[in-house]
Amino acid sequence: MNQEKIGALIKKIRKDNHLTQKEFAELFGVTYQAVSKWEHGLCIPDIAILKEISTRFSVDINELLDNKVLVNPKSKKKLWILGAVFILIILGVTLYLVFHNHDFTFKTVSSSCDEFNVLGSIAYNDNKTSIYISDINCLGIDEEEYRYITCVLYEQEDNQKTEISRSSYEGKAIKLNEFLENVEFNVDDYKSTCKKYSDDSLFIEVKAGNDEDVATSYVIPLILNDCVNSTES
Repeated sequence: MNQEKIGALIKKIRKDNHLTQKEFAELFGVTYQAVSKWEHGLCIPDIAILKEISTRFSVDINELLDNKVLVNPKSKKKLWILGAVFILIILGVTLYLVFHNHDFTFKTVSSSCDEFNVLGSIAYNDNKTSIYISDINCLGIDEEEYRYITCVLYEQEDNQKTEISRSSYEGKAIKLNEFLENVEFNVDDYKSTCKKYSDDSLFIEVKAGNDEDVATSYVIPLILNDCVNSTES
């Protein structure tokens, strides 16, 4: 049973029907954290829920159930890591193709904390930086609902932080992951304050609350890993 394939199909079904993770979860009597884990391939719904999804949305999921290979629970984390590495490689190669022959350094971006998953990539030289972060996921640590949420990407150099990009929400109360699943940082031609990036150069700050006072805040430090380097020919 391919849990990554099932997760990708569930995410497609949800988005095609314009449902948030919370709305999708309520249809099947589960939490939005469970839906998030399904979509990231960390686990799969039980057979009854899969069949209910198939019936409700007229999608043939039974083909995915034909292979009865059981997945060892201890291997689930390894499978997610392999999937994440594959995505990061694709992002790195994409940036390489875009910026080839412009003396760019390429790195993948991930989170160094246990509470959040982050996937992205960065390409930079002495003149500009391009950053793409497509996946920020809170791993079930916050189930509160908030009316105001901001997510800001910062650069830090010599204890001075500079805002690169932000995403904000204001409206009816929602959970943090409902907001984060739609956050995407796609920054091109950013004039950085530093010439080289290290593991403490970038971080994400999330603030959430229900009134003018901030009730909750998180700082997500980011790790930059070597990916592909290009030198001008």
